[in-house]
Amino acid sequence: MKNHSLLTPIFYIFCLVFIFCHFTVATSTPPYKAVDHIALNCGTSGNSNPPDGRNWTGEIGSKYGPTEENNKSTFSDAQTHSSVGIIPYTTARLSYFQFTYAFPVTAGPKFVRLYFYSASYSGYEKSKNFFTVKAGSFTLLGNFSTSDSKESKNFFKEFCINVEENQTLKLTFIPYSSDYYAFINGIEIVSMPIDLYYSQKDFIKEDWVPQYVAQAPQFYINYSMALELVDRLNVGGSLVPPMEDTGMFREWSEAVYKHSWRDGVGVIPRDPSLKPKYSKIPNYTAPDPIYQSAITMGPNRAKNKQSNLTWGLPVDTGFNYLVRLHFCEVESKINATGNREFTIYIDYQLAEDRADVILWTGSNDTPYYKDYVVMIQNKGEDTHQLSIDLQPRTSEGTLIDAILNGVEVFKLSNPDGNLARLHMVPPQLDQQPPTAANESKTKKTAFIAIGSGVGLLVVLILVCCMFLCKLKKTKRYGSYHPLAKWWCWSRPDPHKREFSRRTASSLPGELCRYFTLDEIKTATNNFNEDLIIGVGGFGNVYKGLIEQGNMMVAIKRMKQESRQGAHEFMTEIEMLSQLRHVHLVSLIGYCNDEGEMILVYEYMTNGTLRHHLYETPNDPLTWKQRLQICIGAARGLHYLHTCKKHPIIHRDVKTTNILLDDKWVSKVSDFGLSKMGLDNSAVSTLVKGTWGYLDPDYARRQQLTEKSDVYSFGVVMFEVLCARKALNQRLKEEQRHLASWARKCIENGTISQIIDPYLTNKIALECFKVYVELAESCVSDHGIQRPTMNDVMEKLEFALELQEHAEVTKDNDSEVVSFRVATDNGAPWNNSVYHGQVLGSTSGTELSTISTGLSYPSLDSVTISITSLDVSSSTKNNIS
Repeated sequence: MKNHSLLTPIFYIFCLVFIFCHFTVATSTPPYKAVDHIALNCGTSGNSNPPDGRNWTGEIGSKYGPTEENNKSTFSDAQTHSSVGIIPYTTARLSYFQFTYAFPVTAGPKFVRLYFYSASYSGYEKSKNFFTVKAGSFTLLGNFSTSDSKESKNFFKEFCINVEENQTLKLTFIPYSSDYYAFINGIEIVSMPIDLYYSQKDFIKEDWVPQYVAQAPQFYINYSMALELVDRLNVGGSLVPPMEDTGMFREWSEAVYKHSWRDGVGVIPRDPSLKPKYSKIPNYTAPDPIYQSAITMGPNRAKNKQSNLTWGLPVDTGFNYLVRLHFCEVESKINATGNREFTIYIDYQLAEDRADVILWTGSNDTPYYKDYVVMIQNKGEDTHQLSIDLQPRTSEGTLIDAILNGVEVFKLSNPDGNLARLHMVPPQLDQQPPTAANESKTKKTAFIAIGSGVGLLVVLILVCCMFLCKLKKTKRYGSYHPLAKWWCWSRPDPHKREFSRRTASSLPGELCRYFTLDEIKTATNNFNEDLIIGVGGFGNVYKGLIEQGNMMVAIKRMKQESRQGAHEFMTEIEMLSQLRHVHLVSLIGYCNDEGEMILVYEYMTNGTLRHHLYETPNDPLTWKQRLQICIGAARGLHYLHTCKKHPIIHRDVKTTNILLDDKWVSKVSDFGLSKMGLDNSAVSTLVKGTWGYLDPDYARRQQLTEKSDVYSFGVVMFEVLCARKALNQRLKEEQRHLASWARKCIENGTISQIIDPYLTNKIALECFKVYVELAESCVSDHGIQRPTMNDVMEKLEFALELQEHAEVTKDNDSEVVSFRVATDNGAPWNNSVYHGQVLGSTSGTELSTISTGLSYPSLDSVTISITSLDVSSSTKNNIS
């Protein structure tokens, strides 16, 4: 009894200690305590406590309410919020006028999260929200609409902004015009550590400065920049909600993993009991669950040699991006340097030649991260697929594998403080029924218009009278009046004078319209870089609006330093003003004003053929689509070769010069290098063209014929089949030139190994034979061995018939081509778009891999001009 009485208090003490410890763990503070945490529930009053535990303050009656002119904003409940029902998405602040929130916060970097719910609100149509959001000098969102957003109905946008001493953080919402409104459901502002993402020289160690991929050793992210979150991924685990973050309420999404090996099964080492040892990085960098799981490739050495771990994220072009990769070795067997080594590619460029987590950390269970900054160039497209590739190193005696725990990607503001990609125009508004006020306004507008028209007519009559009088005087004295011929130019210029003499009389107004420079500037928003849709040797191509904004056009502006000058400009106008064909891009007009040389074309909605073959987030083209596109382009070239007394040789046929309209009809474009040919004979001329597509026979002999276009078109056919670049300097020497490599594969019977993996089991065997034989004949070394464009056109049409027949009878006896995809041991495979399909083989041959791989910038947009008549042997080899 005595011993029992002694045990009883010990037992109680143990229970109390256990309960206290449990309570302490359950209520423990996160690694980082934010100095400022403001969660503003817009459009409502009072405080709210949603299930996630955050306290939201109602803006109405609070010190954070917006300031505005005339207090014209309103607040409203979302009319369809039953499916959301989550604070702060149930109410909103809305206005057709500008309004501003001001937040008194401490100095330092902050998270700014803007919450939106795309719904209808009382008095506000869902389709009419179109606005800009600014934070001081930063533009966070520009011409933004939740109606166009690819996000779910309720979403948030996260930014990082630094606030200086004695500065108030102001967020201003600016509607596009009085016809559109701005709105916001919720605003959250959270302090962050000064060294979390910013890399100011005065507070960060050199070891933690991001590497500028393919640019420079280091890139400082200073306080003059703003950041926008693109994605934050828990690669090996599930979603980590904001309340389980390290005190900054970040959300870590579950990664959608794109595997790159045959059986499609990845290995996810996970240890929920692992206690990360934060000896190398701060414990607030990421929550523990990020480092307690990962994605690896597994133990199969044979498969891993030919595979990559690959992720792809859609991003806007024209910005730098911070890519942070989180690592932690969670497997106890990986405990020494060299156990697991791999190479890291960011956007298909080498970022880390030898990545070794143990080398960085000294032990497993120790988290670490690596930062990289990569520039995504604007190459004529608004969006780009940013790829992250981890490729295992194949050293003998090591585990052939790679590992990744987490990913964060941020867009960095440009030097103007802009994070927004400009949207062209707001959505079209529905016509409103007329009201008494509208009718009165319409009558007043009509009266003003009539009066202005009469006045303008009087002025024009006076100007014409003065002009005729002056013209009579000049004739009377036997002089030549410049306006008699220079009707289309604003002032004399040697190039303009030459151009006018040759083209003024040959450009009927209905075929080729003249635009003033002011009209062009209006159409392109003063040549706004955000409207660039193409870049070439001539210059930039802009998307523009003419006819009072009712007609979309493509506007090509020659850059001053361009090697393609007045001659190419004149050639294109002369050619296209006289050519009209369904498979040629139509020239609408031109401008030669104030030293500018500008061409205006019909707008091709689906861009270039190249953009649908690789380096694109778009769905891949079907095989029949590719055949139809090739047939259309061949018809356009055949028309050029046969449409006049003398053939027109394009001289720059390539996938970027084959454009696609909204119905996927292909059209040949860019006639700046075109040349008038001679019937059945060659034209001696300087060699011009694009590397990778250039006819070697033409380069050797400097004798241009229609067969030079045939060669280039053959390269295009192989691009269409293989979804590979015509020239890729990053590949092995024998594989760099697609035409040469394809011919060698045909000779060796391995052509099926280099074609687009998406086309597996989708090409009829007979169609495939006709297509490959035709492409091979087009790229023959000598022009005399190549078919004519008429032959090419007819055989492509025949191949399409074979494909369609096989599809109709495929359940009987039609054979389908099966492919085996090979991957180089060096950089990842060239096709940069992973289509998410595992290829099957009907021949019993095992597939090596399917990889997203690398796509390096090539020289295929460089226009070359060889001036020497004696081409040396080394030059011949380089060209061919």
